Amino acid sequence: MLHVLLIDDHPMLNYGLTSCLEGTGRFRVCGQAKSLAEARRFVEKSKTLPALVILDILLGEQNGLDFLPFLESFYGKNKKTKPPVLVCSVLEDPFRIRTALKMGACGYISKTSSKAELISAIDTVLDGNVYISSEHIEILEDSSGRHSRFTKRETEILNLVKQNKNNQEIAKLLNISLRTVENHISNMYFKTGTENRGELLKC
Repeated sequence: MLHVLLIDDHPMLNYGLTSCLEGTGRFRVCGQAKSLAEARRFVEKSKTLPALVILDILLGEQNGLDFLPFLESFYGKNKKTKPPVLVCSVLEDPFRIRTALKMGACGYISKTSSKAELISAIDTVLDGNVYISSEHIEILEDSSGRHSRFTKRETEILNLVKQNKNNQEIAKLLNISLRTVENHISNMYFKTGTENRGELLKC
């Protein structure tokens, strides 16, 4: 039976995934983490390391993808084979998908995926291959080479970035959530082909 680590801050989703996976008789959820700190502690202290990690990107104010470099480092230091990571997210923008794969994720599916697709994705990444759902492949293909103009809100955020405002300050000034600011900035990175604020400001 293969052990799975779930990293998501929504208890009901974890409950549903646990029921779905363990109901197949093939998997056992060996751990659940609501934050990056919990996930790191589990990996560092658990005697039963997972054969698969299912990871959400939005963990409160944290970016779940930041778990990927830790996982790479931990397994490298301990000379163990790193488990494949399957991202399961509501986010569907091409920048996030490409970033996840670039950082080492082996698959990317939507939280609205069917049980059949979830199991298919898991089997694919466990076999050492990359899985991207058909809807996400279409998103990536449609966005290829696209450099759209910024929206009005993105322009407002860019102007504040130029004033050296951080994301929390921008959220407060525009009266929007921190997550919304992060999503807008991610979209701007994609539209300009940049990866950080320094590169963005040079465009």
